[in-house]
Amino acid sequence: MSTNTVRRVKLASHAPEFYQALIALDEVSALGIDPKLAHLVRIRASQLNGCAYCLDMHALDARHEGDTEQRVNLVATWREARKFYTEQEQAAFELTEAITLISVDHVPDAVYEIAAKAFDQKELAQLIGLIIMINAWNRVGVSCRLEPGHYDPS
Repeated sequence: MSTNTVRRVKLASHAPEFYQALIALDEVSALGIDPKLAHLVRIRASQLNGCAYCLDMHALDARHEGDTEQRVNLVATWREARKFYTEQEQAAFELTEAITLISVDHVPDAVYEIAAKAFDQKELAQLIGLIIMINAWNRVGVSCRLEPGHYDPS
């Protein structure tokens, strides 16, 4: 592993209007979605995107919200651990993976149909917004090399 000596820009400092707009969008992205589900979705997208900062943050948030260590720890292998997740959570994971990896299969109809059966239209729209939002944050975290270990869920 190479050591990075290049200092990365801090968006909050150098593009504060953009950063504040992200925060405002983030605040509405999970409206109406169960907080535990929202954190699990954020965890799964962050795993796929390799964003250590967001993964650390949302794993801490999920535990703070009362989710179990086991469920948080098994998100990456949810297909092999289906008994720990509801059908709705599994549908959300499928959709999260499809949207996060959109260049692979462009959100297949079969994945969308599973999600559409698990959520009403408003919930599905919010879920899509939440997935888009965490993907944006993951790109901030990875591009700016945000370091995990500094977040406090309280």
